[in-house]
Amino acid sequence: MTEGSPGTTGTAGKTRAGGTAVTAVTGSAEESASVAASVATTAITEAAVAANPLRDPRDKRLPRVAGPCVLVLFGVTGDLARKKLLPAIYDLANRGLLPPGFSLVGFARREWRDQDFAQLTYDAVKQHARTPFREEVWKQLSEGIFFCPGEFTDDGAFDALAMMLKEIDETRGTGGNYGFYLSVPPKFFPVVVQQLKRTDLAHGPEGAWRRVVIEKPFGHDLKSAHELNAITSAVFPESSVFRIDHYLGKETVQNILALRFANNLFEPIWNRGYVDHVQITMAEDIGIGGRAGYYDGIGAARDVIQNHLLQLLALVGMEDPTSFDADSLRREKEKVLKAVQLPQDLARSTARGRYATGWQGGQPVVGYAQEEGIPSDSITETYAAIKLEIANRRWAGVPFYLRTGKRLGRRVTEVAVVFQKAPHLPFSKDDTEILGHNALVVRVQPDEGITVRFGSKVPGTAMEVRDVSMDFAYGESFMESSPEAYERLLLDVMIGDPPLFPHQREVELSWKILDPIEEFWASQGVPEDYPAGSWGPASADEMMARDGRVWRRL
Repeated sequence: MTEGSPGTTGTAGKTRAGGTAVTAVTGSAEESASVAASVATTAITEAAVAANPLRDPRDKRLPRVAGPCVLVLFGVTGDLARKKLLPAIYDLANRGLLPPGFSLVGFARREWRDQDFAQLTYDAVKQHARTPFREEVWKQLSEGIFFCPGEFTDDGAFDALAMMLKEIDETRGTGGNYGFYLSVPPKFFPVVVQQLKRTDLAHGPEGAWRRVVIEKPFGHDLKSAHELNAITSAVFPESSVFRIDHYLGKETVQNILALRFANNLFEPIWNRGYVDHVQITMAEDIGIGGRAGYYDGIGAARDVIQNHLLQLLALVGMEDPTSFDADSLRREKEKVLKAVQLPQDLARSTARGRYATGWQGGQPVVGYAQEEGIPSDSITETYAAIKLEIANRRWAGVPFYLRTGKRLGRRVTEVAVVFQKAPHLPFSKDDTEILGHNALVVRVQPDEGITVRFGSKVPGTAMEVRDVSMDFAYGESFMESSPEAYERLLLDVMIGDPPLFPHQREVELSWKILDPIEEFWASQGVPEDYPAGSWGPASADEMMARDGRVWRRL
């Protein structure tokens, strides 16, 4: 047995009624000390709040610690669970943000026992966790790991899940607080939700909470989004539905709000009087990999623009909220999305393409049409670019250009606010020949940070002005690394803090924007090819050139 693996936790008793396992805490002195330390941290937090009754319990100077609960993870064998969710749970435990009694239940179509799921979790943590591996943290976390085998259509499996959760409540003190994370294909959302309703798992006793977490996509158009919402809202109240858009959990995305509303430096010029245009880009250097079954028929616009990029547009374009509570943020984002206008000529103001054979990282790669599992008559795009405008007083006449694609030059996500040129330049043409637009660029990934581009005098006796950049990088300015997005979002689910989760109204408004574009593209046949490793189809550059602009060099 590998040192530190699930089989060597040092616990004496995994005994559960019916012959399966629950944890009896009978570990070493080291384990006891770890548990005591976690309890002490929680006690200190509660004492600090009690000592000052006027302090907001969500004061950011105090750690936000989840209360007793069980997280049920459907789809534990997928890449999302292995690479993101399970490591994020460990990282939260390692930071002291999960209570000692926290429990994790995996549900999948596998003939596994608890220790098999624990081994999967251990391997995922060792390979993908952000924080260092600590044996004492793993020992405590592994005591609360359980597995329930079954299919989503199997009533008996969900009956067994209900019994398991009740036993966990009794043995680990989780108080009937359950979160259900649906890391499954969208077609299974209604099945799982109905099973939770049938077994009465969707509603807990008085004082307990039940929450459901749904991964994007939230439907594939407005109609299906309505249908999905009807299914979930018939079982869970809206306040208990958490729609995950992991981009909203990224520190740099949240920093858009801090940049705008905590500084008087930018907000006075954050409007049509000074901004020329905005570019929002999510570029990937990878292809579809083994996701042909999911990706074909979805495409770049539905996969990225409808959720990630329109959420970024809303954060950039929104008015200042009265506070950062969920209702205030959503209200302002919804106003922006409702004010978005499509261009009249979609042929001239949108572009789509799909990657062809080419070179990526010095290696030859196949085109989308040659990827395994892609039908010969596919018209799915892997690149999408659209031009939008926001019809309100702040942004009237300012175009927002959104683009995303696979097999592009490199992986980068950024928001660039490009400012108008100075109205008068008292320089000769030769002095400022290479002077461009001022720009403020928020780098979401990688190399998270913010860059400001402006003109500066070149050293020397002549008055020569050249573009330079002033750079802020998270990794250099703060001593600690940024948490992964799923750490923040999972903790918010367990605490019940919803500001970073899109409301159903936001989802519907986003589909209202995208649906007409998708309908137009569906009538245009096969997308334009672009070489893998390039920056997209020629039509995307032509779209910008018609407006006298160019895409930023990334």
